[in-house]
Amino acid sequence: MSAADDAGLFRALFDTAPDATIVADRDGRIVLANAQADALFGYPAGALAGQPVEVLLPVALRGGHQAHRERFMANPRMRPMGAGFELVGVRADGSEFPVEISLSPVGDGTRTLYAASIRDIAETQRARQALARARYDAVVAHAGRSALESRAYDDLLRRIPGMVAGALGIDGVAVLLAGAQRGELVLRADLGLPAALLDRLPALLATPPGGDIAERTPALREAAAAHGLRDVALVALHGRFGTSGALLAFATPERAFDRDQRHFLQSIANLLSAAVQRSHGEEQLAHAQRLEAIGQLTGGVAHDFNNLLTVISGNLQLLQDGFDGAEREQIIQSAQRAVGNGAALTRKLLAFARRQRLTPRTIALHEWLGDLHPLLKRTLGEAISVSIRCPPALPAVYADAGELDAALVNLALNARDAMPRGGDLSIEVDEARIDGAREIAELAPGHYVTITVSDTGVGMPGDVLARALEPFFTTKGSGKGSGLGLSMVYGFVRQSGGSMTIASELGYGTRIVLYLPVAAAATPAPSGDGAPARRGGRTVLVVEDEPDVRNIAVAFVRALGHATRVAADAEEALAILREDASIDLVFTDVVLGSGLNGIELAREARGLRPGLPVLLTSGYERTGEGGDDASLPLLRKPYQRDALGAAIERLLAGE
Repeated sequence: MSAADDAGLFRALFDTAPDATIVADRDGRIVLANAQADALFGYPAGALAGQPVEVLLPVALRGGHQAHRERFMANPRMRPMGAGFELVGVRADGSEFPVEISLSPVGDGTRTLYAASIRDIAETQRARQALARARYDAVVAHAGRSALESRAYDDLLRRIPGMVAGALGIDGVAVLLAGAQRGELVLRADLGLPAALLDRLPALLATPPGGDIAERTPALREAAAAHGLRDVALVALHGRFGTSGALLAFATPERAFDRDQRHFLQSIANLLSAAVQRSHGEEQLAHAQRLEAIGQLTGGVAHDFNNLLTVISGNLQLLQDGFDGAEREQIIQSAQRAVGNGAALTRKLLAFARRQRLTPRTIALHEWLGDLHPLLKRTLGEAISVSIRCPPALPAVYADAGELDAALVNLALNARDAMPRGGDLSIEVDEARIDGAREIAELAPGHYVTITVSDTGVGMPGDVLARALEPFFTTKGSGKGSGLGLSMVYGFVRQSGGSMTIASELGYGTRIVLYLPVAAAATPAPSGDGAPARRGGRTVLVVEDEPDVRNIAVAFVRALGHATRVAADAEEALAILREDASIDLVFTDVVLGSGLNGIELAREARGLRPGLPVLLTSGYERTGEGGDDASLPLLRKPYQRDALGAAIERLLAGE
């Protein structure tokens, strides 16, 4: 084939190539341009010949391109361009469009020329952008669902870094939220970032009051570059009173975040801001509700205790009038009942506040409900049908048996009151495994047994259901309920490591589910049998800072047949122990005013007299550090004389 034939074939291939193709000389002048190039850039046929190649680029890029062209021509090779960043061409009418370019040197036998194959990727790019935007929208929608479904935004925070990094294909993400100090940001969630950089983030983002957090971007970029992260996107989280946090994204390539990606980050930041604000709003609402409940609680306590004090005070005044015989005994019994009612009310309040001292043990529910079933049938009467379903293979629970009895009876009595014409009460026991994806009333993940109590009663309207757990809230008539029943049950199950849910609708009954933790191992119940007989004849050191209470304690101990020594505080008690070796037991209040408390006194006393029995007493359920020491038993106030005697004898007997 002749040279002329070769040239003709080359020209035919050049003109029919599917992509726009130009050939330039070493000076950057266009030597050849095919018809596709003329059409792509909007020039008449042959108009590109003799033009500098820079005419095909936006004006702002022409100076930089000339330097790139000269470097390429000094070391020519086949090379694709446009990978990892965007190339732009410009048409004769000035409109810009994205392109991909392949470069290669060619020769005509006398000189080296340079061919560029150019492809318009606007449609391809639009398709890629549409796919990316759809992916970003899907992630934002998923994050939005997570925010709505999550009871605590902390769970959403933990998931956000993974969602963002996966959607953008970047190296690291961090979320910082406002701290306790004004202007302070605290790292709350992160993924894929070096520890040294994470440690610096709070200080790097600290801004003066009223400052713009975006001004911290240069310092943040410099710190990230030291770890090979060349691009950073910083998006502020805005709250009601200014910046409430920041969402940070880090990537290794320069200019990694385009407009769509930054828009995606802004959408996630807006969602996080809303979640944070919702959480703060819920905290404020819960605080307001607690204050309202405390106000209602205070009024209810004052009312009930004033009634009890009236009974006690009135009976004491009657005793002063010299009643004797049967009348005197009735007066004393009435006062004792008032004291017992006051102690019961205190226990209910402590159960509501989750500060009651519990004695949990392993309970096999199948047997326990078998024993409880007859009691419920007798208590509820013939008009109420009671059914219990409890598979024998269910695991045991770990709870206080007495309080669980009281809780079920309380729920059953509430159900009875909701069915004045009779109905059905159903108790069903099952098990449930709670994981991170299922959130039930702030219940921790784990293995639980559920006790579901359902009735066919009148049910509760929404406004009543919303207040069902408030102390002293009741819809029953005067004298028919204290309003502490449900709040006491809730306090008991929460203190036991479980939770409770209530569902009710007016006219369709009520369904209450108790969640109690499964027992890890058998725990024997403490035995109350075999209490030793009262012996007397010992010396007891009574330590109490309240004179009237101290007098009662001393009178009780002496009535039990023991001699007493008396101290008003821990220092006086230790002085007596140093001088009197006949002390057999110390009976001390936990709270002793200033100085050492009862627990600290017990430790000091045992330092002087190892093995000395010590019995604590307190009106508080929680006695502080060391209050749950098995060698320091606690007798709750108000106590009966016989209970004090039994406790003293057990300790003196070494039990």
